[in-house]
Amino acid sequence: MSKKSRRSKQEGVNHRDGNGSHPKLRGTERDLPEVKLSKTLSWILRHGGAYEGLAMREDGFVYVSDILKHSRLRTFGLTLERLKGIVQTDPKQRFSLVFERSDATRLNYTVVEGNEDENGMWLIKANQGHSISAVKIELESILQVSDIPSGLAVHGTTRSAWNVIEKEGLSKMNRNHIHMAQGVGKDNVISGMRQSSQILIFINVQKALDAGIKFYLSDNGVVLTDGDEHGYLKMEFIDRVEDARTRKAIEGWEGSGRLLDKVVSGTFLDPGRASCNTRRV
Repeated sequence: MSKKSRRSKQEGVNHRDGNGSHPKLRGTERDLPEVKLSKTLSWILRHGGAYEGLAMREDGFVYVSDILKHSRLRTFGLTLERLKGIVQTDPKQRFSLVFERSDATRLNYTVVEGNEDENGMWLIKANQGHSISAVKIELESILQVSDIPSGLAVHGTTRSAWNVIEKEGLSKMNRNHIHMAQGVGKDNVISGMRQSSQILIFINVQKALDAGIKFYLSDNGVVLTDGDEHGYLKMEFIDRVEDARTRKAIEGWEGSGRLLDKVVSGTFLDPGRASCNTRRV
């Protein structure tokens, strides 16, 4: 099996839907219309802007006026007010919606009264998860592990992907970064890991930082890394690996030291420090 084929077994992102065609509204039949709109918007802003003919700035922002005119979204009655509701209620805080004034200052949508269309432009972006290489979103650099509010970085994956990861390390695949959550479970962990994850991989962030690997925090609290020059985070930076259902360590990956103490005690997060979206736009 080629290296490219092996890498495809890790959880990358396809620029098209599961059937190889462009999506209409993404989601399942059980999803509410707002959820489908949110998932479609997330796909467009992270991966599909070029395919959908939308102009995306280098900082990841797209003009809301272009979004509202988008043929797929317009059909389902997307308006600015409805878009605000989607951004506000998104459980993973995937989006940043701002009003950019003519002097280039930005205001979060929550503090803008009315539409103010005559004094600037509305912009929206995905906070992380991009596969568009030209997008360079603003991220907070992590210089030491204490810069992560929870002190932890955990990557969730599938059993089949773990079989590849254990041999090669974590790969950013087609995305711009490898993604990690600040803990496990629902308590204060907003984004960074799929709930369907079967394997939990705990990263030794400080060891990786000391080796020159760069880490960042997104606006919604996801820990990100470019990996090495090849886009990999090698296994030497993995401290512990668990079965997500039983929370028992995979043999040979039990971990040790401070990380193990936190895992066993369950002190994943300091709720006073782990809140997201505390950075000003």
